[in-house]
Amino acid sequence: MVKKTGYVGIGLIGSAIAANVIKGGFDLMVYDLDQARLREFAALGAKVAASLAEIAGHSEVVEISVPEDAGVEAVTLGEDGLVANSAPGTVIVIHSTIHPSTVRRIASAAKERGVDVLDAGVGGGAPGAKAQTLCYMVGGDAAALERCRPVFDTSAKYIYHMGEAGMGVAAKLAEQIMTVLTIEAAAEGFRLAEAAGLPLDLFDQAIAVGGPQSRIASNWLRQWSKGVGPQALHGFYVGLNPALQLAHEVGAALPATALAQQLLPQFLGKPDSPS
Repeated sequence: MVKKTGYVGIGLIGSAIAANVIKGGFDLMVYDLDQARLREFAALGAKVAASLAEIAGHSEVVEISVPEDAGVEAVTLGEDGLVANSAPGTVIVIHSTIHPSTVRRIASAAKERGVDVLDAGVGGGAPGAKAQTLCYMVGGDAAALERCRPVFDTSAKYIYHMGEAGMGVAAKLAEQIMTVLTIEAAAEGFRLAEAAGLPLDLFDQAIAVGGPQSRIASNWLRQWSKGVGPQALHGFYVGLNPALQLAHEVGAALPATALAQQLLPQFLGKPDSPS
């Protein structure tokens, strides 16, 4: 039974997931470059690691929510990283939205040391994490998943084993495409409705019982029409990079996704593309 866990990267989603792990009664150690975040978690009862090696030494299961492939590789494969400093039997869980080949590369290096790697793509965002209703799409060893299930259950209502290492993030990339395209479809529909002078409250009710019904459309007036913060926007934007790269590699044409990435800042409240 897992008792000691770790979390690397307590940002927008990571902080909500990590807080649930504490509520679940686990002995949590956290690591982040943001000292203010670390102080917040220390006040919640978490231990604070001074290094990745320290959190690796503490944890039976360590979860990662750091942005982009290079960041995940630095945390896991660096000389002072998690793989080199974790004991055999440790499970490293990658929640980041990255390319499947990056996961497989990390998993291969970890296997040589007797360490398991799971990629657990997250569906539901920060609101789902806070409500403990996330969906985890998991790639990797089934036995390792079962070992982590009590930890996952603190935030996820739905857990699906998608197959071998890399398949969890592949599912997340496909889900990310559908999310972004739905956001932009809702934005254009509501834009036309408003320009045509429709009563938006009634239009909102009408689409809720029609074909366009979706969680995003149903929350457009209350949430999405107000835009999102730069951190969330950047996450959407860069999250489509590995999706488009994977599509090129497997021969899947995604022209709408490529356009959607360029239009994201316009639809989510920022005038320029994230740097």
